[in-house]
Amino acid sequence: MKVSGAQALFKALEGEEVDVIFGIPGGAILPAYDPLIDSSIRHVLCRHEQGAGHAAEGYAWATGKVGVCMATSGPGGCNLVTALADAKMDSVPLVAITGQVPTPVVGNDAFQEADITGITLPVTKHNRLVKHPGEVAEAIREAFHIARTGRPGPVLVDIPKDVLINETTWKWPDGVELPGYKPTTKGNLRQIREAVKLIMDAKRPVLYVGGGVIKAEATKELHELATEGNLPVVTTLMARGAFPDTHELGLGMPGMHGGYTAVTAMQKSDLLVALGARFDDRVTGQLATFAPHARVVHVDIDPAEIGKNRAADVPIVGDCRDVIAKMLSELRRQQEEAGGVPDRSKWLSQLSTWREKYPYAYEQAADGPLKPQFAIERLYERAKDSIVVAGVGQHQMWASQFWKFTEPRTWINSGGLGTMGFAVPAALGAKTGRPDRRVVAIDGDGCFQMTAQELATSTTEKIPFITAIINNGYLGMVRQWQELFYKERYSEVYLSYEVPDYVKLAEAYGAVGLRAEHPEEVDAVIDKALSIEDRSVVVDFRVDSKEMCFPMVPAGASNDDIIIGPGGLRPVADPAEAPIA
Repeated sequence: MKVSGAQALFKALEGEEVDVIFGIPGGAILPAYDPLIDSSIRHVLCRHEQGAGHAAEGYAWATGKVGVCMATSGPGGCNLVTALADAKMDSVPLVAITGQVPTPVVGNDAFQEADITGITLPVTKHNRLVKHPGEVAEAIREAFHIARTGRPGPVLVDIPKDVLINETTWKWPDGVELPGYKPTTKGNLRQIREAVKLIMDAKRPVLYVGGGVIKAEATKELHELATEGNLPVVTTLMARGAFPDTHELGLGMPGMHGGYTAVTAMQKSDLLVALGARFDDRVTGQLATFAPHARVVHVDIDPAEIGKNRAADVPIVGDCRDVIAKMLSELRRQQEEAGGVPDRSKWLSQLSTWREKYPYAYEQAADGPLKPQFAIERLYERAKDSIVVAGVGQHQMWASQFWKFTEPRTWINSGGLGTMGFAVPAALGAKTGRPDRRVVAIDGDGCFQMTAQELATSTTEKIPFITAIINNGYLGMVRQWQELFYKERYSEVYLSYEVPDYVKLAEAYGAVGLRAEHPEEVDAVIDKALSIEDRSVVVDFRVDSKEMCFPMVPAGASNDDIIIGPGGLRPVADPAEAPIA
């Protein structure tokens, strides 16, 4: 059967069971938009290519499937770069399809030409320039295979305009032949036995859980491992929901703005079992002083991560689901031989004490300014079954701190790259992939203004979600750093509460705009927002501009220097507290 390259593209996408693409047409990709009319694939017309990329990320996060975005050549592809870099850092499976100028003029600085494969080489897992229509199906099949296997990530396929127009004989590849690409998925049993032996010998173990556990769909195995071995669990920003915050073994989030108990548990541990985590600087603080007494078991599907930042006593390359299941089986065997679970009551008691003494805290005066934490807590109480998408900054940290996550793929955020503007388009993508779930974007006023135009997409495509803007009139996290470390010399961080008027802006985009400025208004505004299901809602929470996000480990400092409150307050050792054995 003869087909054009563009028809081959959509036949290949349908073969990969793609149900939605986020994109914007343009000259070089235009031939692909004609067969789209006859395709079963839904196209969501975004308002900016970066928005299309983040929407594809949100879709992938929420569903576990590969997200797909499409753009034209030159500026279209360039506008995808931020989303591709974001997906690379956070291991999000993505396939980006870009149009390219016709092959005879590639390299001639043709109109809207950019070397997008060269530009995106450092921020994609793989990319490819297709040079013949007969290669289109093969390139798409390879792209999806690479994006979803091993450590997931973004793949870009660049297709010149003439390749889309010219004809070929349709053939669906029987399989994928990539001799140099063979991810190790099965964990080594000998290493797993050594890891479990360390767990059995440890007095102060901590399971250090990263986003790889969610990517591997290994949360059930994790829960069984933790409960079987009575092992406390910290879940990084990328792993929120991998283990229930409501469970007694759940210590919550570690890191720069993590809970005191999670941070200190890692510092005082004698064994860290890192599962799909990469010892990120935001978790370790000053690397030389991180968990100084801990031996390390490091499990990751990407061998490049093991030993990159912290040497592993027991390195295990493999898929987290496979490795954790094997660890669980081996733990049961060794515990049976030992006569039961090792006694860790003293360690667990210490963790419980820290949790009681140093919870996340703030003060909301009845007649005082609205605190951001209060707004988020009230939103959680009324919408705890939602998928939550966050932007980047203080509001992101408060959302992770005060929302209790109990299941995977209900927390979506930009972790590694820290991309402002992520929340609105990612929420759009998450709702597209999970129309059965309410989606709430918790955003900052700085972040929101970077991609707010995707509210237009929400309205025209009938993809409703709620955006809660934690509006403090500032670039809040930057302001906090300037207050703490730059002697309150505030430079270019003031945005103002009034510009824009978020209620009017929401209405202009066809959404509903609401506002709460005082604590007593919060519940009613949230209830109103939750009652609207046929269109998007934007809630402007005008919060205290001076509120800072604590706990906090200053950049480059040791986790032992964690600040638990304003004024540089650090925990004071209780003389009656027994030393940890």
